[in-house]
Amino acid sequence: MDRTAIVTGASSGIGAEVARELARRSWRVAVVGRNPERTEAVAKSINATAFVCDFDSLDNVRNLAEELTQRFDRIDAVVNNAGGIVAKRQESIDSHELTLQRNVLGSVVLTERLVPKLLHTRGRVIHTSSMVSRLGKIELDDLGFSYRRFGAGWWPYASAKLGVILYARSLAMRTGLESYPVHPGYVRSGFGAESRSGKAILSLTGWMQISPEAGAAPLVHLVDTPELGVENGTYFDGLTPDGPTHPAAADRDFVTAYWRKIAELVGTPVEHHHAT
Repeated sequence: MDRTAIVTGASSGIGAEVARELARRSWRVAVVGRNPERTEAVAKSINATAFVCDFDSLDNVRNLAEELTQRFDRIDAVVNNAGGIVAKRQESIDSHELTLQRNVLGSVVLTERLVPKLLHTRGRVIHTSSMVSRLGKIELDDLGFSYRRFGAGWWPYASAKLGVILYARSLAMRTGLESYPVHPGYVRSGFGAESRSGKAILSLTGWMQISPEAGAAPLVHLVDTPELGVENGTYFDGLTPDGPTHPAAADRDFVTAYWRKIAELVGTPVEHHHAT
């Protein structure tokens, strides 16, 4: 049986390592990335298919979902790993703040459109979050940080990574699909290097960083372990379940309110049929 995994943000770093390791374990992998050359190179190296998609355009993501649905007869896992930090406030072509779109909204549009396929295989969705989610502060009427301090992109990033956990939990609650957010660890990559504060933090904390291979390990574990033995929606800190999270992540009403808000932003139906 050909198990198929969709891995986003897979042109470099953790995503590329997740794609490589899943391919080594005989998964059929869709390598999704923004950079055409790097995405093609990763896909070619593991005999997989490359899908170029820029999450800065939700129409691009909708087209990707359509393409994946048509290309694969089954989808067993989606790894929502695309994301990133934006140093100065910018809006996407869809008029959403870019941090929110890259880390949350793009994954929402993709995942929600793949739900029917995932329900069919009782598939699993893994979401790359971060320990900085504990510093996030979500205001439902200002998800895009129009009125709040941007903090060189770190506040919106922390809030978006908290949003990833909330979305992961809402997906579990609404559909019954297994859905797990994970902090992969503090991974050595180009992440954050475009902002001055990011460069400074990276240079000061280099000794704490782990390799992309080590960062990919928890994601691969969550995709490829048949029985995880934890409650659906559990947040993993690396390989450890029930890592410390923001109090908002445990508030089911807030999870639902957040879901309604982002569904409205991207024009996705609020209710999905529950898995039977």
